[in-house]
Parts: sequence; structure tokens; C-alpha cells
Amino acid sequence: MNQELPIRIILESPPPGVDFGIQKGSGNNYETILKQRSGKEDLCFEFKISVKENQVSLPDFKGPYVHGPSSERFIYVDIGTAAGQFDSVWTRRLKIPLRDISAETIQQLLTDASLVLETKVPGTGKDGGPNCATVKPFPGWHLSPTGR
Repeated sequence: MNQELPIRIILESPPPGVDFGIQKGSGNNYETILKQRSGKEDLCFEFKISVKENQVSLPDFKGPYVHGPSSERFIYVDIGTAAGQFDSVWTRRLKIPLRDISAETIQQLLTDASLVLETKVPGTGKDGGPNCATVKPFPGWHLSPTGR
């Protein structure tokens, strides 16, 4: 049975003037949702993904925002032209891994509506542009209160 998990991704200090959003769908058939233009503040994306247990009782994340094989699921953040900002000099995507989330953490999240699964990742890369590729080092996911 699939159950929904609330997710919060915070992009810390992204370079200003660039559109960022969450990729829904894959291949050429995708759309960017929750689009935001960066300014002086961190960007925050809140949405839900599905989870179910697979044959070895491990969580398997599903849904239109989840990409990759079951052992390496991730979420894409579209950036610049990839997010529909056609006048941007940037065409990038950022991979947010869905790893190291325990069954206990998921159970706690499913039983307590005051919690959200959150990660904070750098919004700016080493080149000074928007962070892209797989987040490294990845700080992981933690439970956080729903109100910010």
C-alpha cells in the first residue's frame, strides 16, 4: 500500500535571479512545479511523495517527483532554462538523493502529522552558479516540524 510522505527541500543561498523548481514527470514529458526565482533568501519546496515497502521490507519511494532505480531514488530540482526560464544562462538540474531514510523515520512521519521529512542543501555550486548534479556531500534527511 502506498502512503504519502511530506517532503521539504531547502536550497540555501542560491545565486539570485535564477528559477528553481521541482521536476514532475520524466524524459521529454515533464513539467516544473513550485517554481521560484531566487533572491536573497533560501528557497523552500514542500510537496508529497509516495512510499511503500518492497519485497525485502525496505522503503521504496514512488510518484511523479521520484526518479531513478529503486535502490537509488532521487528528486530533481530543475534550474534556469530546465525550469522554464528561457532567458537564463543556466541549464542545470540538481539531484537530491532519497537515501538513508530508515523505516523507523518513515513510521514516525506517518504517525505524526506535525512532522515533515527535510533536507537542506547548498544552492550555489563551486563555480558560483547554481548547484547541480548530485548533491555532495549530502547532509541527509531529518524530521522537522511542519511549521517553519
